[in-house]
Order: sequence, then C-alpha cells, then structure tokens
Amino acid sequence: MLGPVRMTPRTPSAAKPRAVLATLLVQSNTVVSTHALIDELWGAEPPRTATTTLQVYVSQLRKALLADSGEAAVETGPVQPLLTRPPGYLMRIAPEDLDLTVFESLRAEGRAAYGRREYGAAAQALSRALGLWTGPALSGVPHGPSLETSAIRLNELRAEVLEQRISAELRLGLHQELVGELMALAHEHPLRETLHCHLMVALYRCGRQSDALQVYHQARRSLIDELGVEPGPVLSRLLERVLASDPSLAWHREPAHRLTPVGGSGVGGSGRAAEGGRDTGPTVWLPPAVSDFTGRKGQLAYGERLLASDPSVRNKVLVLSGRAGAGKTALAVRLAHDAGDRFPDGRVLVTLRDAGGRPVEPRAALATLLRRLRGPRAGAAAGTDSGADPLPLSEAELAELLHRRTEGRKMLIVLDDAASEAQIRPVLSAVPDSTVLVTSRQVLGALESVRQLALDVLSAQEAEALLAACGGQRMRDDPEAAKEIARLCGRLPLALRVAAAGLAARPHWTAAGLAQRLRDERTRLAALSLGDLDVRSSLLTAYLDVGEEARHAFRILGLAALPDFALWSAAALLATDRTEAERLTEELVRAHLLEARRRPGRLTPVRYGFHALLRSLSLEVLAQESPQEGPAAVERSCRAFLALARHADARLAPGRDRLADKAEPLAMTALSGAEVVGGAPLRWFQEESAGLSEAVRQAHAHGLWSLCCSLASAAAGYYEAGALWDEWEATHDLALDAARRSGDVHAEAVILRSLGDLAWQRRRTSSALDRYRLAWHLFTRHGDRTAAGRCLSAEADVLLGMGRTAQAERAYEHALSVSRSDDDARGSAEALRGLALVAQREGRHEEALARLEECASAARSAGDHRWTEYARRTASALRTALASGRSAAVSSVPLEVRPGIWLFLPSRPVQRAG
Repeated sequence: MLGPVRMTPRTPSAAKPRAVLATLLVQSNTVVSTHALIDELWGAEPPRTATTTLQVYVSQLRKALLADSGEAAVETGPVQPLLTRPPGYLMRIAPEDLDLTVFESLRAEGRAAYGRREYGAAAQALSRALGLWTGPALSGVPHGPSLETSAIRLNELRAEVLEQRISAELRLGLHQELVGELMALAHEHPLRETLHCHLMVALYRCGRQSDALQVYHQARRSLIDELGVEPGPVLSRLLERVLASDPSLAWHREPAHRLTPVGGSGVGGSGRAAEGGRDTGPTVWLPPAVSDFTGRKGQLAYGERLLASDPSVRNKVLVLSGRAGAGKTALAVRLAHDAGDRFPDGRVLVTLRDAGGRPVEPRAALATLLRRLRGPRAGAAAGTDSGADPLPLSEAELAELLHRRTEGRKMLIVLDDAASEAQIRPVLSAVPDSTVLVTSRQVLGALESVRQLALDVLSAQEAEALLAACGGQRMRDDPEAAKEIARLCGRLPLALRVAAAGLAARPHWTAAGLAQRLRDERTRLAALSLGDLDVRSSLLTAYLDVGEEARHAFRILGLAALPDFALWSAAALLATDRTEAERLTEELVRAHLLEARRRPGRLTPVRYGFHALLRSLSLEVLAQESPQEGPAAVERSCRAFLALARHADARLAPGRDRLADKAEPLAMTALSGAEVVGGAPLRWFQEESAGLSEAVRQAHAHGLWSLCCSLASAAAGYYEAGALWDEWEATHDLALDAARRSGDVHAEAVILRSLGDLAWQRRRTSSALDRYRLAWHLFTRHGDRTAAGRCLSAEADVLLGMGRTAQAERAYEHALSVSRSDDDARGSAEALRGLALVAQREGRHEEALARLEECASAARSAGDHRWTEYARRTASALRTALASGRSAAVSSVPLEVRPGIWLFLPSRPVQRAG
C-alpha cells in the first residue's frame, strides 16, 4: 500500500480489482460492505450490474491470492484471506504481511525512542519505516472517497516520519550530511515549513548563516505566492534566532551512553575515553561563528596574539568592551572557534544575563559554567542540572568545585555580556588556569591584570561590505543607498545586520526605499526591527544598566545641540555645575552610552556626543519617561548659548548687537563667559557654530520667540565675518518669524537690518534696500534712534555700490549726525568710514585721510579693535598709493568698505547728481 498497490506473488492487472484490493487492505481485518465497495468503484451512479461485477473482481482477487499455492479458489479454503462476511467482505491478514502495519509499528517505535532522547535508535527505526515506501500511497489505482482520504492520511504520515527522522539525525550532529537531502525536499515540498526549518538549522550549523536566511525568504515567497499567507510562528521565530546567532541552535554532543548512531553502535568523533562512567572529552559549548563576519582585522589579530601566547601564563583575560550592538559577542565567538586547537580541554560560552536582560548573580554564572563542563545527565531534559550529583548551593562551594574541574586544563571560557566587575570576579578567581574572554557594554577598568580591547563602530568601508554581504543583490546593486544606510545606522554592526535582513525579508523593498525610511531620526529605531531582533531593545538594555542619575542625564543630554557638546553645555542642560556634569557624562562614557571625542588643539579639547542611534533612543525615553523636563532643559541650553555668544560677540564687535542689552529672564549667572570663551571669541564661534545654529532652531521649535531672536542676532556678526551665508539666512528667517509671531517690533527691526547686510553681500541690492528701509522705519517707530542711524549707513553702502555716490554721501552725513547726537561711537565709526570712501572715490584724498583718522578714533572709543585696525589699514594703503604717485588710480581700485568686505566699482567715477 505504501506506493503502487501490489501483492505477491501476482497483482491483478486491471485497475478496478486493484482498487477493491486497496479498499479491503485499508480496512484489513474489518468487514467492508458491498455498498461501500460499489461507492468506491463507481461513485453515485453505479451500473445496474455493479453487484455482479464486484463479485467477479473479488473472484479474481481470490485466485491471485492463492496463485502461489496452486489451489483452486474456494471461499471456505483454510488459507484464503479474502472471506465473504455479511454485509460484504473481510480481508484477513497478519500484521507482518502488510507494509502499512509494519510502517505504523516502526513509526511508533521511532517516536518512542525520540521521546526518550535516544536519537540513534529513533533514526534507525524511522529510516526503516521510510524504506518501506516505493512511491505515493495507494498509487496506480482509481481513488474513490475512501481511498482518496486514506492516501492523504498515509502520505502525511510519511512526511511526518521523514521530518522526525531528520530531526533525530540533526540531534546526532549529521547536519552536514543532511543539507543536500533537505534542499531537494524543500524544493519538492515548498509549502512544508518544518522541512524549511530543518534545512535552515542544518545550514546554520554548517556555518552558512546567509544561506539559511535565503531559505527562509524562498519559503516565505512560496507561501505568499501559493497561499497568500506569511510563514507561521515556528519558522518566523527560527529566522529571528538565526539572525541573533542564538547559541541554542548550535549542535551540542550528547553523552556517549545515550547515542546510538545509525549504522553502528559506537560513538563517532574524537575525544578521550570515558573515565569512571563520565565522558571526559573536550567540552565545546559555543554558538556557531557568524559566516559573514566582516572587518575587525586589527581586533582579531590582537585577540589571536593573546590566545596564542605562552600557555604557561595563568589567568589570561581579555575584556572586549563596546556599546550595545558593536559585535562584541560575534568577535569573541569567532576567536573561540578559530582557537580550537589551542584549547584541547574545551571552549565554553556562558551568558551572564537572563532572558529578560537582567544580570545573573555570580552564583548562577558559576553553576551554569559547571553544567556546561559536566554535560547533561542521562534521561534529563535539556537545560536541567547534570552529572551524578547535584550542584552545591553556596557561591564558595561552586567556585571551589569549578576550580577543581578546570585545574590544569587548557580551556577557553567566554563570559558574555558582563554587567560589572563584581559579577565576574568570582568566576575569574575560580578558573586561574583558563583563558577568559569577557564581553561587556561597560569598560571594566577595575579588573586587575587584564587586557582591554574597546570595539567602536565599523569603518565606512567595512560597514558597506557588511551590508552587501547580508543584504543580497538589491543592496549590492545600489552602492549609493548602501553608503547612506551605513551612515544612518551609525555603522553599528547590529543595526547594519538588521537593516540588511529587513531588506532581504521584504522582496518589494529597495535599498533606496530603506534609506528613506531611516532618514527620519524619530522613526529610525522603529525601522531597525525585525521580529524580536530589535536594535532598540539592545540599546535599551545598556540604558537600564546604569543608575537613575545617569539615566536622567542620558535622557536630558539627548537635547544637546548637534553634532557634539562641551561640558558647559552639559552643565546647562542638567542644571548643575561643571564638576557634577563631568561626573555624570563620564559615567555615561564608561557605559558606552556617550562618546568622549578628543579635539586636540581646540578651545575645548574634549567634547561629548551620542552615537546617532543612541541619540534617537535618548529622545524616545525622554518622551516616554519625563516629557515635562524637555522644554525647561532646552531653554536652559539656549540661554547658555546666548550668554556665551553675546560675550564672544562683544569681544569681536563691541556694541554691534542691538539686542544685547535686552534683559533675558532666568539668565545663567553661574556660567562665566570669560572662563569658557576666554580670549578667543572667534575660535569659540568656530567650534560652536553648528550648535549655535541648532539652538536657534530649538528655540523656535519650542516657541521661545525672544530667545530665538536674541540667539540669531548674537551670532550675526560671526556669520558675517565668516561669510556663513546659508547659516545666516536659515537662522535669521526663523528669528524674523519669531519676532513677528511675538509682535516684537524692535527684534524684527534688528533681524531685518542683519538680513539687509546679507542681501547686500550677496549683491541683491534691491532686497537689501527694502530691508534696510523697513528696519529704519521699525527702529524709528520703536524709538531706537541709534539703530535707525546705523541703518542709514548700511543703506548708503548699497547706494555707493550702485554708483549713486551723491545719495550715498548724504545718507552717511545723516547717519553721522544721528550717531553724534546719540553719542554712538560705533555708529559714528561706520558713518565716518563711509564718508572716507566717498571722498576717496571722488579724489578728495586729504579729506578721506582725515575721515579715516576720525573713524579710527571713534572705533577706539567703541572698544572695537577690528574697526580700529580697518581704519588704520585703509589709511595706510591710501598714503602708500599717494606717495608712489598713483593718485589718479586710487579712485578706481576696489574699496574695503567694511572690515574684510571689498566692493568693486566701475573704473571711472560716476558723475555726482544734483
């Protein structure tokens, strides 16, 4: 029955007699009614001669059944198995004479052995059961309703036995031998998820992780195309375990007394002979090495040198530290696999956290390590205690037992994801003869006599190579998108793997589309999730490891202006002094939640910053845990920026900022501009420019209108001096909107004046005139005559550049009159400078020199060194030209109209109008 229907010695050639035989065999030793047989042969419309014809078929079968004995077909013959029993017929047959009953017996035997974890015996019985099959069940005969149902049931039983046999052989470590068979089976049965699961496990154990992932994606496509459904929970969960390199997926050798491999009674593989009934061969308890491990050449070489050093050196310990997701475990496992020959007594990995990510106690770590070294007890369930005797309960006894177990043995122990020095000290003390690799998110600096190796993110080239290896052809076909994805993932290995796997798992996505999803910082972490493999969860564990004070600092510091921040900024955000701010930031650096970035030769030699994904996490947990703290922290940060920017601007250009005298409530009195900026205001602006621009945006986003305007105005002098036109425009557009939203006419005028300067430098003369004139009108309305007078000088600069010299001169004279009446030394210097330029342009050189002398005097009164030097420099150049006899050409040379700003005029002076 398990294939084409047949019997020995001869099978009827006609199809319908064989169908009768099959129907009777399916229900052997049970009476099958005549009506049931007729329904099976002809269905709902049997011929009128159906009963007679059925009798003929039965007679043919009886002759065939007795053909080997030569006896005539006699109904009551003692050896005739096919009997007439009202209301039909009975096929009487011994269990051993029917392949179906033999199959079911072997199936039950195999299942029982599997349940007892006797995988060798299970594989033998199940293989023999499958050997009975010669094709699809009940094939070669027409199927009525009964045979069709039976065929479906039997073929399903065959598939079930096949899957269980493969499972048993996987547990025997035959994954390499099963790969080819499983590939063929998965191709033949594309919708059987269990076969795909077995194939994924076999490939993973062979170190072919990427091939295992590809199997999942092929299975998923088949299920969607054929059935319109996603893979079930078992297959989906297996995908997540493969992506996470789950150690439980690795094959672990069972004790010798429990294995009976197919084809022999001995135990395959190498190892020492059992002593005292205990297998003392090498213990290997490691997850598979990542098949597409990428980069880390220098770190691998360093670790290999340590492992290859003098074996007589006791207690060699290497601590691999780095932020969550940096690939510490992958590197440690790779080193452990590569070093197999150097540690003949075993290599064992122990995870130092429970399923919820909480650190385990040292006692639990000691007990787990002992279990790994002792192997499972006969008949015990996987993961339970092992050995003949129970483990002691106290930490001291466990440590003593572990010491005896490892003394004199060449072993490598990997302690994965250590939370603190205190957690691993008892383990290190108990294994002085072993080499130990420790991975930790913390810098375990308090451990004595250990070597430290910190893992940072991958290089740009390594990150793109990892994406290409894990992301499939679509990733390789779009290198520009891969480059952007690597940048948006901060080149963090875990994030890169999840991003690549997410692309591979979604055939309808493109690499460019994935990059677009990652651009938004607010949703980036959500996009870096696949099943329960979640970058956010990994990073969150590191956050939960630190104390509440440090967690609070982590949340608040995420609000810092980008790209990094100085200690004074941290103090402002945290509303504390710099000493306390340094303590908290250094704690976060030690936990790899914050980066300390050295900037040699800078005004601030050490700055702090977040990895891009950690900053996203910081903002998320702030919104979830203490959203009410955000606005106040942003305001403190902006006020600190304003205080320092005003101090630096006053050193560069005293009296320039018309909003500098505006009182700002809650000013940071504890922040010393002299201490932070010192005597280098330009360097301070250069280092803080990006953060200052971000502070303007933050102030605007939080509705801090006055702060937004004041910050932009305080930075305008630096933007002008540095020709930072884009930052100038972006910040001042926000500030102009803030001034108008708040109805602050004076602030609006200040910002408009500055935007007029920007338009003038960009040669947008019409826009510059409009803004200067509107600013003059608003200043006048507000009563700020000084600022209004300065607007006249600015307007005159535009007119001078347009060749309207006479109009420019009148505007400069008006501005000088206003500034002198208001005792505005800076305004006077600006107006006198303009009158000197007009005089030089008109050829009135002595007048120009006199005006420049007055300009220098006014600039000195204002305390502005730049303008003082400008006046001196311009006068010196004019005198030199006059002394050399080039007076005729003086009026046609470019003019330095403001410090560092040059104006190119027509070669001949424009005629004075009016």
